Amino acid sequence: MLQNKIYQNYLIDIFKTFLTILLGFTLIAWTVRAVNFLDLIVESGYPVLTYFQYSFLNIFGILTKFIPLSFLIALILFIIKQIQENELIILWTSGVKKIELVKLFFLFSVIISIFYLVFSSLITPLALNKSRQILGKESLTSFLPTVKAQQFSDSFNGVTFIVDKKYNNELKNIFLQDNARVLKNISSNKKKALTTIIASNGLINENKMIMFNGQIISSDKNNQGNDIIKFDQLSVDLNNFKNRTIKQPKVQETSTITLLTCLEGSIFYKISCKKNFKTEILPILNRRITFPLYFPIIALFASFLLIRSKKKFFFSKVSVFLYCFFVLLYAELIIRYTGISNLISKLFILSPVVLSILVYIFLKFKFSNEALKNE
Repeated sequence: MLQNKIYQNYLIDIFKTFLTILLGFTLIAWTVRAVNFLDLIVESGYPVLTYFQYSFLNIFGILTKFIPLSFLIALILFIIKQIQENELIILWTSGVKKIELVKLFFLFSVIISIFYLVFSSLITPLALNKSRQILGKESLTSFLPTVKAQQFSDSFNGVTFIVDKKYNNELKNIFLQDNARVLKNISSNKKKALTTIIASNGLINENKMIMFNGQIISSDKNNQGNDIIKFDQLSVDLNNFKNRTIKQPKVQETSTITLLTCLEGSIFYKISCKKNFKTEILPILNRRITFPLYFPIIALFASFLLIRSKKKFFFSKVSVFLYCFFVLLYAELIIRYTGISNLISKLFILSPVVLSILVYIFLKFKFSNEALKNE
């Protein structure tokens, strides 16, 4: 009972350290990412509430990426702490074998693997998909933040504009060019491909831009045969402007079930899942589902710190950390090519299984030799 209580405390201690490190890394990275998301307000004209909702939901995508590294650091810190404080001696003197502690670390790696699977396969895709839906549902609410004096802006599809001066909602010397027929109701000739509006001044009133003393120039692609209409006042409906923000969910923002269905040749967002499209899906599925197989290897390599050996270099803190880090690096590098080659895909899946068995056998051998020497 006492031994089980100690194991339980160990698991809780490691998990607390893991959560602390994970949240620390996530908050730092999320803060940097949230600053970049300010372009949603400045460049695309989204409301502040949409910015906060989108930023918050993206925290789940960041959190998932730091789980492997946080697990590695938490486990190694725990083992080093126990060794330095000589707390493991209590276990060894009470007859507990080192391989039993290795099994405990292995169990913890399984727990973290399940934790990772829940986030990577369910929560994170759902949150990212929801964030993309928020951008898709929101329409232009503020045109003013996208307007910058003496700077060309192409924040909206098919529309380029520049103003000489901007003061509050008043604009001076406006140049607006429509090459995608967004303002087709304004052009004097429906067949003309390009519409250019030049005005001496104007103002923004809610979702309308009112321009004064200008002209509308309609021309073809070669800028020939221009039709010019002068106006004293012209009102443009800004609701017709569509920002360039991607509103269709990306593959990494798609649910795991949908991606698995796509591999069987079904319909994916009304697009047939072709062979070249699967090369993008497989790495994502492997990252969500297969990647946790590498966590037990990290636990086993971290257990090298328990080995007593004259060759301290191979089992030092730095060396053990590098072993674990290279496992994660190997997984990150090879996972990108799992959609290209079946051989690489099989190698990615089999590597953690084979390596776990070999490392476990090695640990058992080393601990057995230690036990024989102590007798």
